[in-house]
Amino acid sequence: MTAPRLDTKRLILRAHRAEDYPGMVAMWGDAQVTRFILGAPASPETTWSRLLRYAGHWQMLGFGYWALECRETGAFLGEAGLAEYRRSFDPPERIGPEAGWVLSTAAHGRGLATEAMGAVLGWADSNLPAPDTVAIFDPDHVVSHRVARKLGFGGDRMARYNGQPTLMMQRPRHG
Repeated sequence: MTAPRLDTKRLILRAHRAEDYPGMVAMWGDAQVTRFILGAPASPETTWSRLLRYAGHWQMLGFGYWALECRETGAFLGEAGLAEYRRSFDPPERIGPEAGWVLSTAAHGRGLATEAMGAVLGWADSNLPAPDTVAIFDPDHVVSHRVARKLGFGGDRMARYNGQPTLMMQRPRHG
């Protein structure tokens, strides 16, 4: 299985392609983008592994991440979707699917994350049996916290992931 195409007013959400790699390298190599996600820019090698992991999610789990493409220009703008990373939290907690989004700096501040994730969560509500979706954040990433709240995430609780404080938010399935 590959990601089904989803259309929004300004975006096309589609399966990742090998041709997305240069755009991904630029985005994941940008310290402004990765500051609250990875803490540092990702190497091209790590980004290639990420691209392959996205395809694997769809193939093995029937859900995953979409590439975000600008409807007007066809430009790669970022990624949004759901994953099962099997993270080790303290205290231990099993979560999933885990919602996430990342946009290139050129796409920041335009409401595109909310638009993309609205489509993703609508798809999830119709296609996945999970009773809820979880999102995790660096406690200081207030912009993403606002996006999550617009999408219906709440129930804030703190955990530790990789030794760092991590904010967990939950969204119940709609429909």
